[in-house]
Amino acid sequence: MGIKHDILAALSYFDLFEYPLTQAEIFQNLPRAYSYQEMSEGLAQLTGENWVYKFDELYSLQNDYARISRRLQANSQARVLLKKAEKIAGFLSAFPFVRGVAVSGSLSKNFADKDSDIDFFIITVANRLWIARTFMHLFKKLTFITRQQDLFCMNYFIDEEQLLIRENNIYTATEVVTLLPYRGVEVFERFFAANKWSRAYLPNHSLRISYVKPAAAPLIKNLFEFFLNNAAGRAIDYLLMRYTNYRWMKKTRKEKRNKKSIVLALDAGRHYAKPAPQGFHDLFLASYEKKIASLFHRYEGRVKSNY
Repeated sequence: MGIKHDILAALSYFDLFEYPLTQAEIFQNLPRAYSYQEMSEGLAQLTGENWVYKFDELYSLQNDYARISRRLQANSQARVLLKKAEKIAGFLSAFPFVRGVAVSGSLSKNFADKDSDIDFFIITVANRLWIARTFMHLFKKLTFITRQQDLFCMNYFIDEEQLLIRENNIYTATEVVTLLPYRGVEVFERFFAANKWSRAYLPNHSLRISYVKPAAAPLIKNLFEFFLNNAAGRAIDYLLMRYTNYRWMKKTRKEKRNKKSIVLALDAGRHYAKPAPQGFHDLFLASYEKKIASLFHRYEGRVKSNY
């Protein structure tokens, strides 16, 4: 395995999303460390061999300009949503016990279409995650009245007690390094320090915290935190975790599905709450492994046939 295999692996990951990459993005998403010159030379060879196709500044495994056009349109739409996301992140950071807010999902990778949500990654005070989450999801119920619920998808929560992301694989590493923090500079510095393992999967990717603002601290937030910063607050947080888990287990047993037809399931504990990995996460990893195994087999077969 060498630079060409790793370029193909990087392109394969995003090819599953039908998303071509720039040369700089390919370099960022290589699974092993190389110089930029090594990557450029390997990419030029793959392009010359028709394993990779170049359209202007974008590279794809598919000889299909429609994917290029789709990406350019998606980037344009993402710029619109990211402006909204910055304002919404400031608003969400004003909720009690919230210390950090970042954009995650496809939007953090500069992709959006007419059906895109704004997914948020939330960091809370230790042992107050479930209070914060409950306040935020009660507010989200109000957004259904104005049909703005897709702008407030708070779907991944962790607290300061457990900043380390437990699942270590290429999918979670990509999600970590592409986070776009908007509020909570100090807590995201600690978050990225706790998740340096991601560099084992993406050693060329830089973590982005340079433009993060402090979390909002309005008077009402401070009052809520003052009255719940005690044993009673800790007990309430625990009870909210138990109640939320109970409700989600009922949804899962009834096989209720989201708009992507994935069964609703919550993976939750005292210090985290997120979609269960047997949904998109596991399905995607299986598809990715199958895709690169097939691609490498075909590539190595052609190389041998040329000797």
